[in-house]
Amino acid sequence: MPERTSYDAVIVGGGHNGLVAAAYLARAGRSVLVLERLDHTGGAAVSTRAFTGVDARLSRYSYLVSLLPPKIVQDLGLRFAVRKRTVSSYTPAVRDGRPTGLLVGGGEARTRTAFAELTGSDREFTAWQRFYGSTARLAGRVFPTLTEPLPTRAGLRARIDDDATWDALFERPLGELVEETFADDLVRGVVLTDALIGTFATAHDESLRQNRCFLYHVIGGGTGDWDVPIGGMGALTDALADAARRAGAEIVTDCAVTGIATDGRTAEVTCDQGTVGARRVLVNAAPRELARLLGEEPPPPAEGAQLKVNMLLTRLPRLRDTRVDPREAFSGTFHIAEGYRQLEDAYQQAASGGLPASPPSEIYCHSLTDPSILGADLVRQGYQTLTLFGLHAPARLFTADNDATRDRLLAATLAELDTHLAEPLADCLAQDADGRPCVEARSPLDLDRELGLPGGNIFHRDLAFPYAEAEAPGDTAAARWGVATTRPNVLLCGAGAPRGGGVSGIPGHNAAMAVLEEG
Repeated sequence: MPERTSYDAVIVGGGHNGLVAAAYLARAGRSVLVLERLDHTGGAAVSTRAFTGVDARLSRYSYLVSLLPPKIVQDLGLRFAVRKRTVSSYTPAVRDGRPTGLLVGGGEARTRTAFAELTGSDREFTAWQRFYGSTARLAGRVFPTLTEPLPTRAGLRARIDDDATWDALFERPLGELVEETFADDLVRGVVLTDALIGTFATAHDESLRQNRCFLYHVIGGGTGDWDVPIGGMGALTDALADAARRAGAEIVTDCAVTGIATDGRTAEVTCDQGTVGARRVLVNAAPRELARLLGEEPPPPAEGAQLKVNMLLTRLPRLRDTRVDPREAFSGTFHIAEGYRQLEDAYQQAASGGLPASPPSEIYCHSLTDPSILGADLVRQGYQTLTLFGLHAPARLFTADNDATRDRLLAATLAELDTHLAEPLADCLAQDADGRPCVEARSPLDLDRELGLPGGNIFHRDLAFPYAEAEAPGDTAAARWGVATTRPNVLLCGAGAPRGGGVSGIPGHNAAMAVLEEG
């Protein structure tokens, strides 16, 4: 039960963004209550022992960190760290009838050699360096703005100060830039994957949703690096909950919020435990849920498009490409069926209502970089985790029979992986205490049911460019920080806010800054 009847701020949802907001506000001396419908905090950023009787704590849903600003970690004094991966990616392929692939990482000389061996010249590597040099400069200019008041479109363009990059990423479909820059189909596909994580689109989608997804994937930390959370993703949200509580915030779990009533100055939040008053309400939930709580018309339906799979192996499988050590190939992002044409074919097949014939996906092994998520016995025996994220699996494909469709897609995805292995993955899978293979899969509909992600959309809705569409964001603090809703004292602090999406804490930070600015 909440300890009080009224608070300065009530936060709906105990995911990482809500916890960030709670910690900032409590540290500023505000009375804060966090209400969470589940029996634990963390939302999609949690660690779980997913397999019966197995001492492995997996990042069940979200699994890598890029967008979390070091500023938030430092401001809140979080006991949390990330570790960089030594290999960026490995993409297996078959050229001239022989198994080969592209390993990106291990130093510039090694990566240059890998490009030359795959493509026959230095052209693609030179283009790669030029391309990602440009995105690195973009990242250095855009990422700091995410924890500042929301810039206008013109303001962000001036900040970037690069008309060619602005035109390529903010005005034209990303596919045009990819095709102008790279000639090799596999290299093009590796680049494009960052535009399709959780986003159902083609390279040439006129909506530019693929551009927005790509932007958020290459600006994180000002570098675009995707790092491994030490101790798993739950280590972050546990640290955030601890920081909020230490600062004086109150957190109540097993308490679903059912409604918000407000006159614009004060509010009442109704939950399973009764009703509490608040000067301000911060909603760390999807815009769909915000509309339901306020009794408003819901936004257009959102749709996720991914298959998330967690696995535990007794050992890593051997590769058909014997030049590459599996410990290197799986420590970065292991791309499967993600050539440029393959990605387009998979999109078209899914858009036509069928599962992709060659499902695209990417895998990485958390335990290679951070074995702390495994029990000591598992580490000694050489066990490893695998996290798989499948692309172009829109929620619409699962509505008729979610379980059967998920199982068929899982089987097809693992079969696609097997084409690049020297032994079946099934031979390497661990078993739980009941003798079942250690494989756990989640469809978009599963994510909607378990986490409240609308249509399974991991970003809560389509990502937005990180600027205000209007010439001026507005005359309130909430509008200036990009967290305003239709009600003056109700703020959106979840992933569906502008500059939301990913494990970042940015919407939580910005909502807290808006509250503190208003006084």
